[in-house]
Amino acid sequence: MSSTSEKSSTSPSLLSAQTLVIVGIVWAVMALLFFLLFSVPLSQEEGLPLWYSIGTYVFECGAYLGAALVCFRNWRSPHMVSGRNVWLGIGLGMLFYFIGGVLFGIWELYFGLNPDVSPADAFYLGSYVVLIGGMVVAVTSKRLNLEIWQWGLLAGIAALGIAIAIWVAAPESWRLKLGLAPAPILETLTETAPPTQPTPAAPALNSSQSKVKAQDSSAAKPAPIEEAAEETKAPAWVVALDKQLSPYAYGINLFYIVGDVFLLIIATALLLAFWGGRFSQSWRMIAAATFSLYIADMYFKWRDTQAEGDYQSGSLLEVFFVFSAILFGIGAILEYDISTRSRQSRRSRRAA
Repeated sequence: MSSTSEKSSTSPSLLSAQTLVIVGIVWAVMALLFFLLFSVPLSQEEGLPLWYSIGTYVFECGAYLGAALVCFRNWRSPHMVSGRNVWLGIGLGMLFYFIGGVLFGIWELYFGLNPDVSPADAFYLGSYVVLIGGMVVAVTSKRLNLEIWQWGLLAGIAALGIAIAIWVAAPESWRLKLGLAPAPILETLTETAPPTQPTPAAPALNSSQSKVKAQDSSAAKPAPIEEAAEETKAPAWVVALDKQLSPYAYGINLFYIVGDVFLLIIATALLLAFWGGRFSQSWRMIAAATFSLYIADMYFKWRDTQAEGDYQSGSLLEVFFVFSAILFGIGAILEYDISTRSRQSRRSRRAA
C-alpha cells in the first residue's frame, strides 16, 4: 500500500503545471543562449556549421512536439472551459509544425537543398488551417464586448500587420517603383557601357576547328550543373519534385503571409476578450505565442525573399519559432491547471 501511495503522490508532481512550465522556460532559455552564441556564420562561403543547424531543428521540433502533447491532453479532458475543439485545433497545428520541421530539416540538411516549396509546406499549410480554425472557435465561444478603444487597438494592430506583410510580400517591380530596392547593377552596366573597341573580323576557320570549339563550348556549359548536382545528396525524384513544386512558391508564400495576419488579428481579439478574466493567463500566453510566430515567420520570409544571397535558416530571430511553441504549450498547461482546479473545488464544496 505504501508503494502505491508513493507512486500516486510522485507521478502527478512530475507532470504538475509548475514543473511543466519550468521545463518550458528552461528550454526557451537554452534555445536563446544557443542562438545567441552560435548563430554567427563562419564565413560567407561556409555559412553556418552543420551541428548548429541540427541544434536549431532539435530546439524547434522538440518545442512543437511538447506543445502538441499538452494540447492533446487538454483535448482529451472534458473539463476545458474553452472547449475541446479549441485545443484539438491548436494541438494539430503544433503537430503539423513538428512534422513540417522534420521534413524541411531533411530537405535542407541531408539532401543539401534550399527548395522554394517542399513536402513540408503541406504540413505548414495544414497547421495554419487548423490553428486559425481552433482560435476562431475560441473567439466565437466568447462574446466580444469590446470598448471603443479596444476596437481601435485591434484595427491599429491589424493595419500594422497588413502593412508589414505587404512590404514583405511586395514583388520586385513594386519595390523598384517605391524606391525600396536598388536598381539591378548588371542591367544598368550592360545598357550604359559603350563598346570600347571595334571588334575585328574573325578569321575563317576550317570545319575541324569549328567542330572542336563547338564541342568545347557544349562541354563547358553543363559543368556548373554537374557540380551543383554533386554538392547535393538528393536523389533524382527529390530534384524532380523540387522542380514540379517550385512554380507554386509565390502562391504558397502569399498564403503564409495572409495566414500570419489572420492569426495576429485573432490573437489580439482573444487577448482583449479574455483580458482580466479568470482564464486570462492562458490566453495571454496564446496571444504572445501568435505574436512570436508572426515575428519569426515575417523575418524568415523577408530574409528569404529580399535579403541578398542564398539564405540559410538558423538566424537569431528564428528563435521566436521556439518561443511560439513554448508559449502555446504554457497556455495549454495553465488552462488545464485552472480547469481541473475549478472542477476539484466544486466537488469539494458539494461534498461539504
